[in-house]
Amino acid sequence: MAKVTQRQIVDTASALIQEQGRIDISLSTIADALGITHGALYKHFDSKQAIWEAVAEQWFHTQIIDKVTQLVVIDGATAQRDAVTVLHEWLWAFVNAKKDAYLANHDMFKLNTQYVDNNPAALQWVLQPAYRQIDELMGYHDADYQRAQAILSAFSVFTLPNLSAAWAWPDYQERFEALWRLIRAGV
Repeated sequence: MAKVTQRQIVDTASALIQEQGRIDISLSTIADALGITHGALYKHFDSKQAIWEAVAEQWFHTQIIDKVTQLVVIDGATAQRDAVTVLHEWLWAFVNAKKDAYLANHDMFKLNTQYVDNNPAALQWVLQPAYRQIDELMGYHDADYQRAQAILSAFSVFTLPNLSAAWAWPDYQERFEALWRLIRAGV
């Protein structure tokens, strides 16, 4: 029997979703692909839910957080720019990364919706890097990221899966900018 890691399990589950074009992959199928028993998966994860949350979290980070980080670098050079302007760029990159992820891969987006967006605790965990980036950018130094959460929550109309139909509306950017103008003074 092969020795596997959590990462290999997550990568295999993701690959199977891509190959089969569906999200209802059985744990036995994942185990078979790894050359392990179904029960061996539970040595790495407490539950089936935990496996799928890990798959969704990895996808979210790769398809959304990492892309935003590449587009809007928050570092020493950011200090020389207006933090509010950079926050606007970051939020625009974030909502567009979420929209692009939805358009590019409906199956993984459904999985993310099922196991992360519909689970407040999982969503809170997955969004920690986003909150941390906003907190760092704005210099809040909030231990619990309360202000960063409030900012990101304000833009939920552009990120919640049940509102994804509105992401294709022609006034998408107009609506984003209108919301930005409303909150800008309070950030």
